[in-house]
Amino acid sequence: MKKLIVFDLDGTLAESKSSLDAEMVTIFSNLINTVKVAIISGGDWPQFEKQVLTNLPNNKNIKNLSLLPTCGTKFYQYDGSWLKIYAEDFSDDEKKKIIDSLNKAILQLGLKVVRTWGDQIEDRGSQITFSALGQQAPLDEKKTWDPDFTKRKKIKSILDELIPEFSVQMGGATSIDITKPGIDKAYGINKLKQVLDIQINEMIFVGDALFEGGNDHPARKTGVVCIQVKNPEGTKRVIEAIIACLASETDNIMEN
Repeated sequence: MKKLIVFDLDGTLAESKSSLDAEMVTIFSNLINTVKVAIISGGDWPQFEKQVLTNLPNNKNIKNLSLLPTCGTKFYQYDGSWLKIYAEDFSDDEKKKIIDSLNKAILQLGLKVVRTWGDQIEDRGSQITFSALGQQAPLDEKKTWDPDFTKRKKIKSILDELIPEFSVQMGGATSIDITKPGIDKAYGINKLKQVLDIQINEMIFVGDALFEGGNDHPARKTGVVCIQVKNPEGTKRVIEAIIACLASETDNIMEN
């Protein structure tokens, strides 16, 4: 019986940097009432608050939810308030090298865009994130910039050579996430195993970027059961199926 369902956020539970919609809030809340749940995303803590927490109703089972911002480089649990369990932050020298390398890759590929909405490069403490059109770009603009990941694959290829000592992953609609080596969603899943005392074979991971180079792909390395979705609508149907399966398993246990 599965004891923990782990989700990506952008493109999986919600559109890029958008709040959970009303239907997702209801379905996701039902899941929290049924089983332990975790979210691992490239977004930082404020993004989790905006997209998820402010939209969830007051729920006595919120303690079933674990939040892992910046691809698992941070871990929060609820105990009357949200407490940070750890953060794997960069040093100043590491940040400078990553940012310089990003700028070099963008210049080399000639990918300078005409218009941006906010900063392209964001320091999230434990993660440096490049958003091609800026952090506040409209979703419609983001969806058309690199729908097949071709541009970001080229950037990643250069970064893999310039900063091989770091982990470079593609995520969201226009972003690239850079973390310390070995600290990615696989790291987050193993931290969930350790902190929650739940085995890998008792988990399910749901994400939209499980392909090679996607920021959900490291989850596959853990051996966790992975479910690929295309968008939040697909995730809703997956959650409904999981809830139904868990209810059926519980009924069978009680009958026996």
